[in-house]
Amino acid sequence: MGESTTFVGLDAHKKTIQVAMLLPGREDPVEWQAANELAAVRRMAKKIQKEAVGGVRVCYEAGPCGYSLQRTLRDLGMDCVVVAPSLIPVKPGDRIKTDKRDARKLAALDRAGLMTEVHPPTAGEESVRDLCRCREDAKADQLRARHRVLKMLLRRGIRWEGGKSSWTQAHRAWLRSLSFDHPADRIVFDDYLLALEHLDERVRGLDAAIQATAQEQPYKEPVAALRCFQGIDTVTAMTLAAELHDFRRFQSPRQLMAYLGLVPSEHSSSESRRLGSITKAGNCHARRVLIESSWHYRHPPRVGPKLRGRRQGQSAAVIAIADKAAQRLHRRFTRLQARGKPLPKVAVAIARELVGFLWSVIYPASARTA
Repeated sequence: MGESTTFVGLDAHKKTIQVAMLLPGREDPVEWQAANELAAVRRMAKKIQKEAVGGVRVCYEAGPCGYSLQRTLRDLGMDCVVVAPSLIPVKPGDRIKTDKRDARKLAALDRAGLMTEVHPPTAGEESVRDLCRCREDAKADQLRARHRVLKMLLRRGIRWEGGKSSWTQAHRAWLRSLSFDHPADRIVFDDYLLALEHLDERVRGLDAAIQATAQEQPYKEPVAALRCFQGIDTVTAMTLAAELHDFRRFQSPRQLMAYLGLVPSEHSSSESRRLGSITKAGNCHARRVLIESSWHYRHPPRVGPKLRGRRQGQSAAVIAIADKAAQRLHRRFTRLQARGKPLPKVAVAIARELVGFLWSVIYPASARTA
């Protein structure tokens, strides 16, 4: 392929794209810079196709510019891939970084076969993924708004003593009943409460949108299957489905565990083998919700009314796998806890095993509909 293919590296930024084109049999690249605009990208593609020898393969790093450039180039009939920036080889002694060097490096490494391609989502999959991430951002903003309310009250010596849990209906009624000696305190408190109510409404609206999307194809079946597991409801299931967006690309549970960064890092040499903390590679959003779900397995497996309702209409095989996961993961959680392992480490270990059960449920269904 390399002997008859022109490799093109693009260093894409918000306003400009640096182009480095390696023709077959040549080491010196053809270089120029183009504007990152639709018309300029089309002119760039025509120039590449005109000057290229043999086939053309274009690559650029995944980054804040997303996949729009790849989709545009593919619509123009060019083979364009997006590569993982964290897996690009780096020379330890190289201390100079410029756009030209980056573009040359991408083209040269791609020609050498040393790049790792990212599996891009479709435009529809990306929109659903952004919906789930928007809800995640809204929840983070909601938490900060709650902290502002409570910390202001703490500075005034006002504490909630009506129960162990905050943000219940009783707690909110107590907040609305508070009075302050100074008018400025009332203004600040009302503003904090107004911001919090706005965020609460945002989260409710996004939850409703995610619920509606979960009832549509291609998310309906995998989300329904994932909801059979303890600790996984619609939002978590949709986050996993949207972030992974194609279980068929993982041929084994170990591949999925590695993609999610839940496998231990390793530094081995000769006869020594040393394992470290998890790699934290890959998708952090999916890893976060999996670890959150794993905490549910510290409780003995029970099928309560909510879980029973989520399982209605699902196949016996899926429910059997979910029950097996609940029993095994609870035993594992208890055993590791008894050995004195820190609870966060236990939760990560449980999340790693949970991935295997989820893959066994989703992958066969995906393979059948391929």
